[in-house]
Amino acid sequence: MSTTIDTLLERAQAISSDAERVTEAKLRKVALPGGAGTIGLITLDNGEDHTKPNTFGPRGLISLNTAIDAALADDEVTALAVTGKPFILAAGADLTSIAGGGPDAVRVVAELGHAVFRKLGDPGGKPSFGFVNGLALGGGLEVALHCTYRTVMDSAPALGLPEVMLGLVPGWGGAYLVPNLVGPATAVQLILENPLNNGKTVGGQQAFELGLADAVFQGADFLEQSLLWAASVLRGDVVVERPEVDRGQGWDDAVRRAQQVAQARTGGASPAAAKAVELIDAARDGDRDAGFAREDDALHALSQTPELLASLYAFDLVQKRAKRPAGAPDRSLARPVTKVGIVGAGLMASQMALLFVRRLEVPVVLTDLDQERVDKGVGYVHAEIDKLLAKGRINQDKANRHKALVSGSVDKATGFAGADFVIEAVFEEMSVKKSVFADVEAVVSPECVLATNTSSLSITEMAADLQHPERVVGFHFFNPVAVMPLLEIVQGEKTDDATLATAFGTGKALKKTTILVQDSPSFIVNRLLGRFMSDVSRVLDEGTPIDVVDGAFAGVAPMSPFTLIALVGPAIALHNTETLAAAFPDRFYVSPALERVVAARKGAYFGPDGSLDPEVEALLEKPASPVVLSREEVRTRVLTGLAEEARLMLDEGVVTAAEDLDLAMITGAGFAFWNGGLTMLLEREGLGSFH
Repeated sequence: MSTTIDTLLERAQAISSDAERVTEAKLRKVALPGGAGTIGLITLDNGEDHTKPNTFGPRGLISLNTAIDAALADDEVTALAVTGKPFILAAGADLTSIAGGGPDAVRVVAELGHAVFRKLGDPGGKPSFGFVNGLALGGGLEVALHCTYRTVMDSAPALGLPEVMLGLVPGWGGAYLVPNLVGPATAVQLILENPLNNGKTVGGQQAFELGLADAVFQGADFLEQSLLWAASVLRGDVVVERPEVDRGQGWDDAVRRAQQVAQARTGGASPAAAKAVELIDAARDGDRDAGFAREDDALHALSQTPELLASLYAFDLVQKRAKRPAGAPDRSLARPVTKVGIVGAGLMASQMALLFVRRLEVPVVLTDLDQERVDKGVGYVHAEIDKLLAKGRINQDKANRHKALVSGSVDKATGFAGADFVIEAVFEEMSVKKSVFADVEAVVSPECVLATNTSSLSITEMAADLQHPERVVGFHFFNPVAVMPLLEIVQGEKTDDATLATAFGTGKALKKTTILVQDSPSFIVNRLLGRFMSDVSRVLDEGTPIDVVDGAFAGVAPMSPFTLIALVGPAIALHNTETLAAAFPDRFYVSPALERVVAARKGAYFGPDGSLDPEVEALLEKPASPVVLSREEVRTRVLTGLAEEARLMLDEGVVTAAEDLDLAMITGAGFAFWNGGLTMLLEREGLGSFH
């Protein structure tokens, strides 16, 4: 370390601010059974409920240091343990409180975190235990990794090291400790691959299987079982054995894979991803002090990059703007939702039914054209509930209750009686949707909200023939419904504030990120992705080879264009483009090649092995005078189109600010934090000014 801990503590106090929600480290002594001694149990608690996780800012680190020192100095205490308030260990660094201090503050907090955490794992010190009782991300996982031993709750929802997604690296020991604990291959998955896969995390049981924890216990008596296990370890009744790490060829292979992952997912555009690969490679030397020093240097260097500024901007959007949607009416106007109706019983409708019943815990009724379809939809929901029960995500009582709340009917009048909120999930055709709403309006109360899950069609037109068009609202989920955070709330010309407020209140209860969108073709995400795919298709049809086009966007989009087409389906991609081309024929292009692919019922351009499907290749007609662009030229041309579309959407008032475009692209399309979503990237590329 470059600075003494006393100096670091003084500097941390100096840079601390009232913006920090301080996580206090509370020490109490617990006598262990069987003569195992007394453990100093440190509980991290910021005084809030589980919706506001513990985090480590300067004052939080100072508090933890004080508690650890007190336990180490107490002769009665023979071992230490760190755990968290209910359901939460910690969610890492308090980025909000640190960000304002610049690179110097980052350096101080990086070095102080190492200095404090390492006291838990110093050789020759008292044994320590990390009791991971819930969410543990970034520094929240690293504090446990420093401990001599670890237990984890089997139902802990999220453990991970998401720093690379944020333009950082695990900087409180994770980049060194993880590869030396579980091996470099697993380290690449946790430090690089998962963060670049939209911040993927692992659950408690998987964390145990990966070797991050030495024992796993159920949630009901997790702390009691962890203390009993710790006593067994201290008495010598339980001996923890860990596999030896391969520091030869296995490490070489893991680093090579890390380089491939970083290049494929970021195109070399993420300094954090490149630095993470370096740190994993260097951790092979097994020198803890050197490893921690490398992390300090890496964080200091990354704190000066534009990618980190973009990440902090994106983080602020997700943490703050997402919780206070711009333009949403006063929540007091919202009506209670005590029963939900869903028109349709296909996969999308069934996914929505599962979400509604799990989050709202009110009756949910699926309707469709015949009993067979209804039964299939209800059966899907019941089967998914059974899966949650089998995984321990819910108990038997809750499973029974949720299954009892889901029913189906072929008769809308009977099924939707008393419903406060009815949403349609039928075929994406205006005439079909208008007919559905006419049928529903005839059997529900005038105050019942009529919501549509349309991905592109006009809310205003859909409501035009109804007696009460003011209660129609767009409620656009993204697939898969349970996973994707975004919910676009679309206001038609006559949608009233009570309907909007009810939609926003319902979205919040569903735990979705809600954004207000004015009625316009394809709304936010599908309009921007539609422009993206329209321009990509035009470049392909003009003669640039498909592998050049498809490889031009690493580091820009979360996946390549034709992977995206395979994900959403060529037919849906074509429908979205047709809708946009009808509205904006001067900018959007319907690809004849895509039309042929859809007509041939091809589900993807590339096969499972990554090679171009020969049948698709035959459908990609080569022009007589091809225009062949380089990857850089493709990227610039398509980004220029996106910049134009984003500016037009802001000028048209589709959303209130560029922040909403970015929040939508991050939460609805998986655009990277370290790019700041979309507009920050466009600004960095010199393609416009949006803020």
